[in-house]
Amino acid sequence: MAIDKSDQSVLTLDAIRAAHARIRDKIHRTPLLSSATLNEMTGKRLLFKCENLQKVGAFKARGATNAVFLLSDQEAARGVVTHSSGNHAAALARAAKLRGIPAYIVMPRNAPAAKQAAVRRYGGEVVLCEPTLASREATAREMLEKTGAAFIHPYDDLRVMAGQGTSALEMLEDAPELEAILCPVGGGGHLGGVAVAAKSLKPGIKVFGAEPAGADDAARSFRAREIQPLGEPRTVADGLRTSLGSKPFAEIMRYVDGIVVANDELILRATRMLWEILKLVVEPSGSLGLACLLDGAIPAREILPERIGIILTGGNLDLDRVPWQSQS
Repeated sequence: MAIDKSDQSVLTLDAIRAAHARIRDKIHRTPLLSSATLNEMTGKRLLFKCENLQKVGAFKARGATNAVFLLSDQEAARGVVTHSSGNHAAALARAAKLRGIPAYIVMPRNAPAAKQAAVRRYGGEVVLCEPTLASREATAREMLEKTGAAFIHPYDDLRVMAGQGTSALEMLEDAPELEAILCPVGGGGHLGGVAVAAKSLKPGIKVFGAEPAGADDAARSFRAREIQPLGEPRTVADGLRTSLGSKPFAEIMRYVDGIVVANDELILRATRMLWEILKLVVEPSGSLGLACLLDGAIPAREILPERIGIILTGGNLDLDRVPWQSQS
């Protein structure tokens, strides 16, 4: 089995293409959907990449699967470990199940019950910890020492980033006319992978990150040209309450044209529109691209061209607590 070169310091289009060949029979090729109504509302021609319909309900299936199937047989035999509060957790558990190896998933005690249940359905062992980054990292280290398993970071890992970048390969194969891509950004692994793929295939395309105003470390880091602390995130987009990773940030600074933001009111409005108009269950974190194009957002519409691909990154949420109801 092929082994990723550990000394590779930057992500390449070749690595993303190799990832796509490796995982294409293990993931969905998700569709691009359009809406005349949303085009009229935003004044743009939008195509939505429906990663909410991906395996495990999120783009995370791409990166986790690539990383797991790049392990040597000797590495894989001891299993994999990660810490994640959501979609990467389920994605890694699923990828490990496909490979026939154990997965040890460290999750905070306050992680949504639905996301914990998803990990267990895929055969992953959930290890609960306190809801702090320090506790997550310490518990993951304990599991690594106990099991000897391989650590697969949710986003600060070139193998993961290569897998995530395959979404942009598919978008530009299906819609080569795209002039821009909007991708939500939390840890930055997806945005970094998308940017490398898109700019390598079509240098003139614009790539923007989309981020919650209440967790805007990527936007601040982009302006400062160095990683800024996240602080205490306050946003309904729970999947984006994550500090920016150093490996993704390097690719973001090389290839991304900007980071746009939207507040929670706009995020919830966009989420509801996607449910009502496109008939798609999308989680708030996945709705950021559309949210940044709505009236009242920082004027992304003024800096973005006409034909825009928007990645709907995930559709996992607790249906007993629909987002706009939980805010009332």
